[in-house]
Amino acid sequence: MGGRHGRGDQGHADRRLVHVRRRHPLGAARSHDLRADRLSGPLDPADRSRLEELLARHRFKPVHRLGQNFLVDPGLADAVAEAVGADADDEVLEVGAGPGVLTVRLAARAGRVIAVELDRRLVAILREVTTGLANVEISAADVLKMPLPPVPIVAGNIPYYLTGALLPKILERPDPPRRVSLVVQKEVAQRWTRPGDWSLATLAVHLFAVPRLELELPRDAFWPAPEVDSALVVMDVRSRPAVPVDDLPGLLRVAERIFQFRRKQLGATLTRIAGPGAVERLKSVGIDPARRPQTLSLEEWSSLYRAFSGSGGKTA
Repeated sequence: MGGRHGRGDQGHADRRLVHVRRRHPLGAARSHDLRADRLSGPLDPADRSRLEELLARHRFKPVHRLGQNFLVDPGLADAVAEAVGADADDEVLEVGAGPGVLTVRLAARAGRVIAVELDRRLVAILREVTTGLANVEISAADVLKMPLPPVPIVAGNIPYYLTGALLPKILERPDPPRRVSLVVQKEVAQRWTRPGDWSLATLAVHLFAVPRLELELPRDAFWPAPEVDSALVVMDVRSRPAVPVDDLPGLLRVAERIFQFRRKQLGATLTRIAGPGAVERLKSVGIDPARRPQTLSLEEWSSLYRAFSGSGGKTA
């Protein structure tokens, strides 16, 4: 099932922002809640009272340093699952499945769900929650160490500390998914999706995908509540990189070195890295040496790399 079908360059992404407003007390039933008849039984781990009861029975306490903050708003959980865009022909790799809030909703939409969870205490809970769901496969593994299956969609509510390491593993593989949907820290989501304040991760995202900020999720929609708000970013993965560069790993290595000095002007940074003549090379490709790396576009990064690679520089 699945595969890389129907994926284009997505040159003009839909940048709309959908903010789902919560109109009922936490865990209350509402028109968009997941219906019990779509699951194998009435248990919905997005219902806070049911989740607390479930975790207590398993003697599980969330660990803050592991980013164990669970979505306990059924309406928002439904919206996240719907935004993933999976259908009956799709396989979905869910990263950081936790107690199964998103898992059961993806299983109601997708042909198959591979739910990956590192914490074996949560794996036991996840198995209970998904009992009877024949299209759910649970993997007790570290997603950063396991070989990723070739699936068309990757989704998850991932711990914030995983973001930087997980994206390259997903996007830079030879056969990437066609879509990636991740709940991340709101500040990170904004940095990925708006121009003018890029990071190395933002550059990598835009090289391989077209991201959009789809949903905002307030901190009180999670339990325990994190210290920051979250957002869902949906990335439509490009069929080929956004700019024609022969050595994309080389470009990213150069960018990584430059972003170590993100507050400094490019002229000073590249003189330090590549030696005399750096300012003139920047000017030769139309880049003002007084600019800083976070302001460059994809095309300008491509031009910068061509100017400094294979011409005696030390950047690569």
